[in-house]
Amino acid sequence: MSSEEYLLDPEVPVYEFTDDYGNLCQRLVAPPGDFSLSTAARIRTDAEVDEEPGGCFVESQNLPDSVFKYLLPSRYCEAERFNAMAQELTAGSAPGYDQVAAIEHWLRSTFRFEPGSSYTSLSAVEVNQQGTAVCRDFAHLGIALCRALGIPARIVVGYLYGLEPMEFHAWFEAYVAHRWFTFDPTQPVKRGGYVVIGYGRDAADVAIYTQFGPPVHPVEHRVSVALA
Repeated sequence: MSSEEYLLDPEVPVYEFTDDYGNLCQRLVAPPGDFSLSTAARIRTDAEVDEEPGGCFVESQNLPDSVFKYLLPSRYCEAERFNAMAQELTAGSAPGYDQVAAIEHWLRSTFRFEPGSSYTSLSAVEVNQQGTAVCRDFAHLGIALCRALGIPARIVVGYLYGLEPMEFHAWFEAYVAHRWFTFDPTQPVKRGGYVVIGYGRDAADVAIYTQFGPPVHPVEHRVSVALA
């Protein structure tokens, strides 16, 4: 990232901290009345995402401590409910990267990607019962299937250059061959241009904002990405 800024109107005190997943977060108390938050950044993205067909499965005893939490079931990724299904979907695939690639292919060919079709977070079990999905749904089901195989997986949120309509986007990463790899079932082919905003176990960890107190709702939300 070359530069980043955010502007508050009216200005209020902001406290920054890093959460348990390595994300930079801000805490503030919004004043009564109109309140706006604007952010801007200049970012250099990779033209392609890395691939490693045949990449090895990493046994749990060899996982880094920071990765181990991404093996556990979480609020929207009930991995314990997908053990048999994950084995069936990946039958014939080599343990590790190829298993995740098989899951990504199955998601892409089974569910129809419909941006804006859902504004409520669904669990992996709920997603598996329907035929359409938003990006967050694809990620939740992919993560649950990976964890059911003993492969650490995490949700990633941010932006994808060229996405239409431009909006907050979600995909998932899987830990194989001793590193994280990107998987995005919403896209027909592997591509670059991803801008990462945050990582987490599932959508509960990576909301664009979390509010406490009486509920408020955005009046306007605009996103634009331009090639510099």
